Amino acid sequence: MQISTLPTETLYTKTSLANGLRVITAPMPHTRSVSVSIYVGAGSRYETEAEAGISHFIEHLCFKGTAKRPNSQLISEAIDGVGGILNAATDREYTVYYAKVARPHLELAVDVLTDLVQSPLFDETELEKERKVVIEELASVADSPGQQVDLLIDALLWPDQPLGWDVGGTEESVGALSRDMILDYTRRQYVPNNMVVAVAGAVEEDEVIALLEPTLGALPAGKADSWFPAKVSQSEPGFSSIFKRTEQTHIAIGLHGLPLSHPDRYALDLVSVLFGESMSSRLFMELRERQGLCYDVHSYVSHFQDDGSFGVYAAVDPANARKAVQGLMSEIRRLAEGVPDDELQKAKELAKGRMLLRMEDTRSVSGWLGGQEVLSGEILTPDEVVARLDAVTAGDVGVVMRSILRRDHLNLAIVGPHRSEKRFRPLLEL
Repeated sequence: MQISTLPTETLYTKTSLANGLRVITAPMPHTRSVSVSIYVGAGSRYETEAEAGISHFIEHLCFKGTAKRPNSQLISEAIDGVGGILNAATDREYTVYYAKVARPHLELAVDVLTDLVQSPLFDETELEKERKVVIEELASVADSPGQQVDLLIDALLWPDQPLGWDVGGTEESVGALSRDMILDYTRRQYVPNNMVVAVAGAVEEDEVIALLEPTLGALPAGKADSWFPAKVSQSEPGFSSIFKRTEQTHIAIGLHGLPLSHPDRYALDLVSVLFGESMSSRLFMELRERQGLCYDVHSYVSHFQDDGSFGVYAAVDPANARKAVQGLMSEIRRLAEGVPDDELQKAKELAKGRMLLRMEDTRSVSGWLGGQEVLSGEILTPDEVVARLDAVTAGDVGVVMRSILRRDHLNLAIVGPHRSEKRFRPLLEL
């Protein structure tokens, strides 16, 4: 076992077991809870077209029964019975299983989570029942125009490739996933050297390692597949829409952004904060407070390992859809003019405050550490992120916005009662 302990001010240790399993421990002695997260390098970016949705399906199936707890009730009761939280999530670049319990139940939380990822039964009968559940989940997305427009904008940014697909797959792809396909994918991706365990709470590293060595630490290392790289070939503005008789028109505007490791990602993060991530942001003040066009309007950034996005969302009365797109585009163009120092400073304080407040919760700390490690293999402490945010200048913001605001990378998606794109496509100008 090789142990690499980082400086004490980082408040965590990172340990690599002999089989490649990475274990991160963050002692938080003042807390009464402990959170355990197991991250797996498995998500929609790892899937072929025939496998679309398999990572998400496996996440569901792990909760249907394991060697130690052969049905879903035994799994859920184990954590429910001590007042804890047990859940999982699948994204494009990882799947995470997590539990948060009172400190005396750390051993139980580790036992349940390692059981889920190490020995799921994938019983054929349960598999077919859960297939129906997942297809119903996909159907619920089809009934949600806000979620639909998110899928449309991703498909415009990354057409015909995993990064632009629904993480859950399609009804057709999920319907065709066999037990053999699931077993094969699990054997490839659910190997210890493709996993990270992050624990935060009133714990010490030795105790965590002692709990993991007989379970995940005893598994043989494997050779996991890597993710499919992003292909960006867009050369003109993109538009996509779904006609739906909704009470609101749902609008998404998306541009290609920056990958996770890009040095300017913090400048782009701050642009999004000041642009549309608070009740005092530009979008909120202009489209909601001044024009009264919408209830929900916001911006967001996504950072993946080799690409990213900068996006805007709004939901408005269909009669105001064109006016709303005009307003959103006007505000996007205004970003090219630069950002005043006082506005940038306000965004920095907001971003830092939100991040630091999250660091008081064991679940957030566990996710902070495990997520960074599984995606990049580098963990920044909150203080290091604060320093990077503080270092961003108005000049940096100008540089990143000039690189992002490209007409040939501009995309608009709309879900609502609109049959023609003629009213909207001419608005896509920078």
